[in-house]
Amino acid sequence: DGFSVSPLFEGWDTLRADECAALDLAEGSEGWAREVYLRGHGEAWVFARSVASRAALQGDGLHMDELGSRSLGELLFCDQAFQRRAIEVCHYPEQWLPPAVQAPELWGRRSRFDRGALSVLVAEIFLPSLWDVARAHPENC
Repeated sequence: DGFSVSPLFEGWDTLRADECAALDLAEGSEGWAREVYLRGHGEAWVFARSVASRAALQGDGLHMDELGSRSLGELLFCDQAFQRRAIEVCHYPEQWLPPAVQAPELWGRRSRFDRGALSVLVAEIFLPSLWDVARAHPENC
């Protein structure tokens, strides 16, 4: 209850160098990028960015362009063919965040999901509003 996805950006884009490296792509490769807020009770708790290469998406059957307000995680975790690689944790660069939530040293995690030739890189950045709720309701953590 109270969970929703608010798309911010979806489209073809030149992937960042770190994303290309994580997906084993040549630097400057083009891919589908999707940026959303994951909301709890209407409040943005997580900023998420998901990317996949154009070449891998064409003909694969995963239609990231049709997700709208549906959760990509729902697709990735329901399709048992996807294998999740290791989770990486770091401070997410402030300049990569939407202006409305830019803050220094926000923690984020990302992992790569593989299904055959398709790899999807998913990054989730935990916004201050999530930590505020966690502090206010430690019994739910």
